Amino acid sequence: MLTEICAEIKNYFTYEEDKHFGDFAISDGSITPSLDLPTDYIRIVGSHKNDGVHKVSDHDLVDEGKFHGAIWIMSPPEAFLALANEITAWQAKYGGIDSEAMSPFYSESFGGYSYQKSAGSVSGSGAATDWQSVYGKRLNIYRRIRV
Repeated sequence: MLTEICAEIKNYFTYEEDKHFGDFAISDGSITPSLDLPTDYIRIVGSHKNDGVHKVSDHDLVDEGKFHGAIWIMSPPEAFLALANEITAWQAKYGGIDSEAMSPFYSESFGGYSYQKSAGSVSGSGAATDWQSVYGKRLNIYRRIRV
């Protein structure tokens, strides 16, 4: 989810000097050549199996032969990571296809049964919603114009 959030706000919390370009390989969850990682978060670009944002301590890197690309060392602030965790939890609860928040219907009736979403529903207006619209204002402080 962190990959999607960073892409949405166009911010990977990195500086030019933290972007390493070249030939890399991933084996047994380790990157070769190894990088001095002062943080736990990296973005991999150009990999067939591992593109995206990763928390290194999660050991979620998939073994892959050599690839030519980039590894960005990220330094996201704790407040952003807390918000990202909140968004991930919201997405798990309300982001599914069968979630009430994802329903395109404000009201519905059939076979003697009817319902109407209240104004206080997850989306507020009864319309379908997503994490971008729910958390957009809170994410604005981290937005960049371009990557």
